[in-house]
Amino acid sequence: MSAPTAAVGRAHPRLEGREKVTGTARYAVEHPANGLAYGWAVQSSVAKGRIIRIDITAAMREPGMLAVLTHETAPRLNPAQSPELLLLQQPRVRYRGEIVALVVAESLEAAREGAQLVRIDYDTEPHSSVLTERHPSLYKPEHVNPAYPTDTCVGDFDSGYEAAEVRLDQTYRTPAYHNNPMEPHAATASWADGRLLVHDSSQGSRDVQAALGRLFELPAGTIRVAAEHVGGGFGGKGSPRCTPVLAAMAARQVGRPVRLALTRQQIFGPVGYRTPVIQRIRLGADADGRLAAICHDAISQSSTIEEFAEQTAVLTRALYAAPHRRTTHRLARLDVPTPSWMRAPGECPGSFALECAMDELAVACGVDPVELRLRNDTEVDPEEGLPFSSRNLAACLRDGARRFGWADRDPAAGVRRQGRWLVGTGMASAIYPARTPGASAEAAAGPDGTYQVRINATDIGTGARTALWQIAVDALGVPGDRVAISIGDSDLPPAYVAGGSTGTAGWGLAVDRACRSLRRQLDERYGGSAPPDGLSVRVHTAEETAALPRAPRYSFGAHFVEARVNVDSGEIRVPRMLGVFAVGRVVNPTTARSQLIGGMTMGISMALHEEGLLDQRFGDWVNRDLATYHVTACADVERIEAYWVPDEDRGNPLGIKGLGEIGIVGSAAAVANAVHHATGLRLRTLPIQLDKLVDRLPLG
Repeated sequence: MSAPTAAVGRAHPRLEGREKVTGTARYAVEHPANGLAYGWAVQSSVAKGRIIRIDITAAMREPGMLAVLTHETAPRLNPAQSPELLLLQQPRVRYRGEIVALVVAESLEAAREGAQLVRIDYDTEPHSSVLTERHPSLYKPEHVNPAYPTDTCVGDFDSGYEAAEVRLDQTYRTPAYHNNPMEPHAATASWADGRLLVHDSSQGSRDVQAALGRLFELPAGTIRVAAEHVGGGFGGKGSPRCTPVLAAMAARQVGRPVRLALTRQQIFGPVGYRTPVIQRIRLGADADGRLAAICHDAISQSSTIEEFAEQTAVLTRALYAAPHRRTTHRLARLDVPTPSWMRAPGECPGSFALECAMDELAVACGVDPVELRLRNDTEVDPEEGLPFSSRNLAACLRDGARRFGWADRDPAAGVRRQGRWLVGTGMASAIYPARTPGASAEAAAGPDGTYQVRINATDIGTGARTALWQIAVDALGVPGDRVAISIGDSDLPPAYVAGGSTGTAGWGLAVDRACRSLRRQLDERYGGSAPPDGLSVRVHTAEETAALPRAPRYSFGAHFVEARVNVDSGEIRVPRMLGVFAVGRVVNPTTARSQLIGGMTMGISMALHEEGLLDQRFGDWVNRDLATYHVTACADVERIEAYWVPDEDRGNPLGIKGLGEIGIVGSAAAVANAVHHATGLRLRTLPIQLDKLVDRLPLG
């Protein structure tokens, strides 16, 4: 019998694709439960203050009403927990939109109606909700997400900068961004015989299980959290959120299962967002564009509830060579919701500032933007002094330039025109850490010749389930139709949250090791035959991943964009976008390309559309739905292409790097640089929209 064809590296449709397109895949609020009740969140209408009275009389008169949970009536939670999850425990209001009550009723309609009838009186206080460079609360956090040093310094930036032939000093601004996954944050919770079952829309059911255990003071073994199908997250579901906590509290209170889904409007705040960022970039170079000094200062915000410090300037520590370097982060604690992870946290907004600054430096030096980046490439991490596990940024730049036709570009800005449209091209580099966290996995062989692979990984729409199945098929060395995989359940072997572009690398290693161990035991004990009583093997890879060679590990990429700007209206179009990436071994080209294109599309959205508009009078965003908070749609992306170059990485035993986030890094900068090349106008505040351009464009 010939060996099965290798699965890894071959395009394969998603295993769950048929379930999703036929509607049989069940999401968090689609699981049936007997006696189901529905919850509806009530949010504060003030930005800061204290609740002095809650009147639920009218609400409780409504037919079908079961309960209204408030800080006076809700179950008590263990206070030794993240303050963000201590819901309905005290009367203080920390931001407008904070959840201050939960209405529970027989139907969704009754719960919604009851929520409208809850009357709350507040004792309000002055609030501060606008981030500025000189905000009085600015301070240096102990570290930035997840555990990077807050500031770094190599050489003497000040003297290196002052001695440079060419100097650039500019400030760049990005607004608040909201994750907006297709499936909102949602959960269904039920209690039975002292056990809690939660179906949650989460990127990591194990973390939710642990958080619920601490809050309700229960052993982890009495709690099961399932997230078999998740309709997107983009980081916003990467840590435990309010929905499973509130659903569990309500279910305990009313003695029946409770289903809670936040509305689109309600997810603008209580479940995290990307912080607005103010960034100052200073570059010092010689006349040929070789960097001598680089400084990246970042200012972001967090809430008064909990600290979250975005790692905005961290990418500058590794992307380009320069002997004199400095990065800093400062944080303001404001009366706003707590920001959190959003796709490529830190690297995404940081790359907008750095890569626009590099474009400005290229113009100042009269050097082609691609050539400028090649001149500042480095094989050694500029701050750590260690060789990268692999670094193919130059290959991405060269291959991208070739595919895009960059060599034909006229470097002059604002000179190319097609009818009433100004046309320009821009580019940017990309970098994102490649990590391999430890995980556990189990592989089992049945007496009928079939195999089961189990791991508590989470597929948030990335195709992770399929990629892990492909790894398992190759490791077992059997036909794919004999292998089934189970994921997304806290009862399965524990694995790291779906985030940080770690899934296929970390989970995949655990799956590979479990399957290979099972294969060896089957060969040794049964001569490769099916075990008559079945056989299972469970492994944990923490020791192996901890022993991997110490080397800076990153994925790299290069974006190329064509932009068109209408001289009459200022409208901007992106007819063409191309990215080339170095992302290690690609397990499934189909899902890999989907992820890269998805990130690039979000970069267009960031550059041209998305913006959380804050009304400082109320300390809240005024655009709270997809009608007013605009995201890129199909019509905004005419032609988008993603490719990758060979990238053999020595930092992971399987050669796998993450690629879920690298696509968004640098993509907004490439769009902004293309708009500058088209118009000659440099806009350093996102989004770039027609009202910022139309009065400054040539009318001839």
